Amino acid sequence: MTVTKYSANGNDFVIFIAQEKADRSALAKKLCHRQNGVGADGMVVVLPHKEHDFEWEFYNADGSVADMCGNATRAVSHFALEKGIAKDNKAEFLTGAGVIRATINGLYVVSDMTPPEIINENVEEYGEQWWLIDTGVPHLVAVRDNIDEFNIEEARVLRHKYNCNVNICKVEDNVLCVRTYERGVEDETLACGTGMVACFVRNHKEGKVADRVKVHPRSGDELYVSYEEGVYRFGGKAGDPKVFDETAHIKTCILCGDFAHPNLHIV
Repeated sequence: MTVTKYSANGNDFVIFIAQEKADRSALAKKLCHRQNGVGADGMVVVLPHKEHDFEWEFYNADGSVADMCGNATRAVSHFALEKGIAKDNKAEFLTGAGVIRATINGLYVVSDMTPPEIINENVEEYGEQWWLIDTGVPHLVAVRDNIDEFNIEEARVLRHKYNCNVNICKVEDNVLCVRTYERGVEDETLACGTGMVACFVRNHKEGKVADRVKVHPRSGDELYVSYEEGVYRFGGKAGDPKVFDETAHIKTCILCGDFAHPNLHIV
């Protein structure tokens, strides 16, 4: 069995096809391990479905199951098209949060997200007002003038208190900049699709951004979030896929004697 790795704007995933549902938590932890595996933020299993192109199982790097991951929807849509599972540059598939529809144009993929739910607009923590928004998974969102500093320890406390991802964002000239602490990874990631959408939802509701904005996650890449005809859309490049043998193991680097360069030593 082979797995394909995508880095979707810094948010990376291993993806493969299976025929039956199963508990693959242990496999997710193995493959996602940065030193002893392929290395990824999450794992996606593509499964057959009678009504849609496919169904997915999504696992975080710690082996926990998640209903939704925005960047993974774009990566798996491109994967499904490449494998002939999706057709005509479109993908429709079932997630734990509902049905996702995506349009694929080369490496550029736009996903129609599931409708967000604003759970609470008045969460007071650390002297700030946070919104708790579910965009497939729950997110706390704080809007700041400056996001150069992100207190990870405080984010970790909030993540466990509210069982959610934690985002800080700023708006400047209709450009949204976002930083996200992700549960299941238990650290800040380079990008989080549902987090970017959650930040857009709050700022759009507060009238701080237009119906379509450019978004920069921590990776510095450029993505777009929009609200069109009652649908929240999330678009950007899915990343160049790389294929690995699932039975691979990591060899010690012959230059430095450790596991510093895992993707270079998969055999």
